[in-house]
Amino acid sequence: MCGRYAASRGPEDLAGVFEIEKWEPEEALAPDYNVAPTKEVYAVLDRPLKDADSPKPVRQLRRLKWGLVPSWSKTPEGGARMINARAETVHEKPSYRRAFAARRCIIPADGYYEWVTAKDERELEVEGKKKRQRKQPYFVLPADGSVFAMAGLYEFWRDRTLPDDHPLAWWVTCSVITTEAETTPLAVAPDDGPHALADIHPRMPLMLTPDRWDSWLDPSRTDPDDLRELLDPPPAGLMRAYPVSTAVSNVRNNGPELLKELEGPEEGTLF
Repeated sequence: MCGRYAASRGPEDLAGVFEIEKWEPEEALAPDYNVAPTKEVYAVLDRPLKDADSPKPVRQLRRLKWGLVPSWSKTPEGGARMINARAETVHEKPSYRRAFAARRCIIPADGYYEWVTAKDERELEVEGKKKRQRKQPYFVLPADGSVFAMAGLYEFWRDRTLPDDHPLAWWVTCSVITTEAETTPLAVAPDDGPHALADIHPRMPLMLTPDRWDSWLDPSRTDPDDLRELLDPPPAGLMRAYPVSTAVSNVRNNGPELLKELEGPEEGTLF
């Protein structure tokens, strides 16, 4: 899954990477080293500009709320639970299928955090036979230091309790698509720790390599069968992972020190 990530790059940097044509300076976000659900995040999307004469899509950097609220939802309360959409079922799930067909985006990150969940430990916890242990967080990122481009969806939701001209009448929310974690060796793995992403967690965010960005963002592509080809996992061996402080487990902690690589897992944590 993807429940927490880091995003420190500013609009100018992202504009160059993704060839952004339009972004509003007043929508700039501060660097965030502990992005959690319901926070506002950057998303790259291709969409005609509001009130523009031309229907041509324009590549934009927008600020969205993480946690998708379907357009048909009566309230936005479920958004915090809809931070991830599974690649295997995104084309058919009622909450995601319309967005998958017409409103796809890229959510840029430095990388994401994941907490080790060993198979035997998970089974014991589910059965109630073992107390939940303190788990070691890892930071997962592209080995070459490039932007981690997560496949995402976005949706519009109208708050009917507010008048049309109210600035909060419309919500724009998003979700990260996840896929099965790689079982192949990491490009760079810690000496004392996991050697594949699947050793950390069975799911991972779907990373889009640059050759897929245009196709993924193209709103003219609406055929679910055609789009599902874009959900294939990226080539193996692009990622690295390293242990970081358990301070990241508290969302109130936020700073570049959270990305500092530890020499090994913290004492008392599970691996």
